[in-house]
Amino acid sequence: MSKSLVLACPQCLALNRVATERLNDNPSCGKCSSAMLPEAPLELTSANYEALVVRSELPIVIDFWASWCGPCKTMGPIFNGVAAEMGTRMRFAKIDTEAQQALAGRFGIRSIPTLMVMKKGQELARQAGVMQVGQLKQWLAPHTV
Repeated sequence: MSKSLVLACPQCLALNRVATERLNDNPSCGKCSSAMLPEAPLELTSANYEALVVRSELPIVIDFWASWCGPCKTMGPIFNGVAAEMGTRMRFAKIDTEAQQALAGRFGIRSIPTLMVMKKGQELARQAGVMQVGQLKQWLAPHTV
């Protein structure tokens, strides 16, 4: 019997059960037909955080950033590139610390960029500062599906 994961749709937030061996097949939402694992990182807000992070079973790496932050501008393309490459083994998302201050405050974010890996709402790892592609992949490896 194959293992499956519950994932929330990034568009309609409906919960979908997806077999792990189908994660590479670009699964779509059973309710709205949107891609369940888009290549671009998801934008997390207080409105979608619960469904996309807490109720979804696929690990998620979150980039806490701000538009005025120089190191965040350096980290952005690196994060987006790794998201496009590894996006079927974990979800990638961003939290704009200026627009989502309460969400950033909930995690005690003191410096940006800060990356955090979570699964079912539990923090598994945290790293502040810019990482190069190889460093980021190595840091994420233990948490991928």
